[in-house]
Amino acid sequence: MNTKEGFLNTAKTLAEALPFLQRYDGAIIVIKLGGHAMTDLTAMKSFARDIVLMKQCNVNPIIIHGGGPMINATLAKLDITSSFHEGKRITTEEIMEVVEMVLSGKVNKSIVSALNDQGGKAVGLSGKDSSLIYCEQDTPELGCVGKIMEINPEVLNSFIDSDFIPVVAPIGYGNNSKTYNINGDTVAGALASSLNADRLLLLTDVEGVKSSEGKLIPQLDSIQARKLIKDGVISEGMIPKVNTSLDAIENSVRAAVIIDGRVEHSCLLELFTSHGAGTLFRNN
Repeated sequence: MNTKEGFLNTAKTLAEALPFLQRYDGAIIVIKLGGHAMTDLTAMKSFARDIVLMKQCNVNPIIIHGGGPMINATLAKLDITSSFHEGKRITTEEIMEVVEMVLSGKVNKSIVSALNDQGGKAVGLSGKDSSLIYCEQDTPELGCVGKIMEINPEVLNSFIDSDFIPVVAPIGYGNNSKTYNINGDTVAGALASSLNADRLLLLTDVEGVKSSEGKLIPQLDSIQARKLIKDGVISEGMIPKVNTSLDAIENSVRAAVIIDGRVEHSCLLELFTSHGAGTLFRNN
């Protein structure tokens, strides 16, 4: 709004954000990018702008991304059949080649480009770079799906307090140069724990965790969350996101948030206002 009132509102917003800017000065924020924020070009541009703003405010964002829809589309073009077991993609050697090509290539570089277009300095990585994520096979039935055994965060630590924003594809390595496909939420949680991150933000396409009445639950501790899982209130695809959040806060991450990535500026709302944009998890 190009009026005096509009400019005053902008100045007021910036002034009200000061305590939050001070709170997160130098903080490490691990963000799992997925859902609408990743697949819609307008949403991606907005997300990238917000991340570059964070970096400008001396916050240290680290982005981890998924790419399931893009993998599905590429497999379909190549006429390769893909199936799932208990929510995880059965990943043959052939499919693994496609997964790595899509995640480490097309998807990763599109996010890097979006950040750079907004004035950032983004760098694309995968878990194979600098031995970042060491894996073993999850189960024989899943093929090249990895279970994280060790995180070596040295390469990510080198970006902290620098001008660069790392963007990590969820690909890991194993013995004999084996390559593994890893769940993006799991990677985000493991990296957040290894970095002692202040926040883990999991962007998704739902409002957050909801009660049995369908209302958003703004905050949960581990006891409350596990009871909701046991009672069936938290179910299906929300369970792994909640478990990732709980693992993170029990392993040195100060707080984790499942965020509605469909909301414009959701990450900024969560960090720099008292409003929030999802469900916050803290230790008891």
